[in-house]
Amino acid sequence: MTIDTLHFTPWPALAGGILIGLAAALFILLNGRIAGISGIIGGLLRPNKGDIGWRFAFIAGLILAPVIYGIFYELPAVQVDAGTAILIAAGLLVGVGTRYGSGCTSGHGVCGISRLSPRSMAATMIFMAVGFVTVFLLRHLS
Repeated sequence: MTIDTLHFTPWPALAGGILIGLAAALFILLNGRIAGISGIIGGLLRPNKGDIGWRFAFIAGLILAPVIYGIFYELPAVQVDAGTAILIAAGLLVGVGTRYGSGCTSGHGVCGISRLSPRSMAATMIFMAVGFVTVFLLRHLS
C-alpha cells in the first residue's frame, strides 16, 4: 500500500472526523435521535406526523454543505470508473444490505459503536472483514 503524500491531508481528515463525531453526539444529546442516514431517509419514506421537518433539514444540510464549501474552495474532481448498470446494481445491493443490517456502515461505525451497541460492533467488524477480504482478492487474484 502506498500513500499519495502529495494529496495526503491528515489534519482536515482529523477535523472532519471530529466534526462528524461531535455532530452525532450533539444530535443524540439534543434530539434523542441517532444520526443514521438510512434511518433518517427511511423515516421520510414512511413519515410520522411532526417527524418530517427535522429529517428534511438534516438531508438538506447534507446536500447544502458541499455546495457552500464549493463557493469558497475548489471541490475535488470525481472520477467514476464503473458503468451505469454496475452503479445501479451496487446501489441496490447497498440498499438491501442496509435494510437487512438495520443500518448503514457509517451509522453502525459512528453512532452504534459510540453507544457501545453490540449489534453495531459486530456489524462494523463484519463490514471491515469483508472489505479486507475484497481488497485482498482484488489485488492478488486480478
